[in-house]
Amino acid sequence: MNFLAFLLLGLIAGAIAKLILPGRQGGGWIMTLILGVIGALLGGFLGNLLFNVSVDEFFSISSWLLAIGGAIIVLLIYGAITKNRSHA
Repeated sequence: MNFLAFLLLGLIAGAIAKLILPGRQGGGWIMTLILGVIGALLGGFLGNLLFNVSVDEFFSISSWLLAIGGAIIVLLIYGAITKNRSHA
């Protein structure tokens, strides 16, 4: 998968993960892109490690599921880190 396709996959996976998770997550589209790409990387790594499946093809359902799952994990971690910050 080329770089632009991977960025698009990460952006869409991050947006879908934000829709799936309950509550309000902070961050705009740039943060969604960053967290989605990190989530796609994490999902691809975990998928390859645990299930011997990779995120190689843009139109593969396994690529999308792994990217969305990874984005959900990253959003949960990001939410846990930023939840306790006080805005003074």
